[in-house]
Amino acid sequence: MRRSGRREEKATRIGGLARTWAFAVRAEGESTNFVAVTEPLGRVLVVDDDEVIRQLIAVNLQLEGFEVVTAVDGRDCLDKVAEVAPDVITLDVMMPRLDGWVTAGRLREDPGTRHIRVVMITARAQEHDIRRGREIGVDAYVTKPFDPNHLIQTVRKLAAVSR
Repeated sequence: MRRSGRREEKATRIGGLARTWAFAVRAEGESTNFVAVTEPLGRVLVVDDDEVIRQLIAVNLQLEGFEVVTAVDGRDCLDKVAEVAPDVITLDVMMPRLDGWVTAGRLREDPGTRHIRVVMITARAQEHDIRRGREIGVDAYVTKPFDPNHLIQTVRKLAAVSR
């Protein structure tokens, strides 16, 4: 039997942990068979003191296929980071208890966390803020309000580098 050259891709979600691609292979005269292939996209620790923004970021990343864990501030981030072992951390700058600058600095100082990719997400868009982020060693800087698609692409690129 001759197989048709047609390939159909269908994106689906599996528990927010990975993206599954189903490839249809159909021989002439036969029904379509789907074969699932799982491709994990990575784990992200989302850190923001604003619950609405934290959930917005988390949901968008989960829908894209990332596993997401959240933290309410820098101290919560540092408490969870070893257990979570994220590929990427999205980090707000202005937070109570421990702000994003101090948190990013501590992540970079610790040999156990310095390899984790960090995306600063903040309303602080002045050049000196962006420069400060570079000096600390953050990997990307996204300003609020942000385009969710831009954030997803940024996280996707950093997660790919991390893995």
